[in-house]
Amino acid sequence: MRILDILSPNSVKVPLAATEKHGIIDELVDLLASTGLCPDPVSVKRAVWERESQRSTGIGEGLAIPHGKCGGTQGLVMAMGKPAAPIEFGSIDKKPVQLVILLVSPPEKKDEHIQALGKISKIMTNPEFRQAAYAAQSAAELHTLFCDAER
Repeated sequence: MRILDILSPNSVKVPLAATEKHGIIDELVDLLASTGLCPDPVSVKRAVWERESQRSTGIGEGLAIPHGKCGGTQGLVMAMGKPAAPIEFGSIDKKPVQLVILLVSPPEKKDEHIQALGKISKIMTNPEFRQAAYAAQSAAELHTLFCDAER
């Protein structure tokens, strides 16, 4: 599994316009919808918020990976965005979030969904990479960082 197989350059936004958790998740789902990767954004938002209501996906160290399973996509889809300023996300370490990576998959793609979450987490455990991602000034720069991380 490669992140670049599910992350389109058109699905990365820096900076995000929203300034709070709910708005950021909606903005990333809408970004996927605008690229044609999410034909049913209402169902996807519902699935992601249902998951988020169970436990925050702010995993710490400035990263949040909201995710959900929904029949509103054809396969795994991903969007990524960097808030203009760090935001409160209910993270487990109580630190504000500097990067949000949204992952959505159909219910039958459970293994691929877990693999993608693992791959994102593995890439983001590198402190130098994480800081470079948080410092990215454009969507192209952020996408390039992830491209380089998988080489």
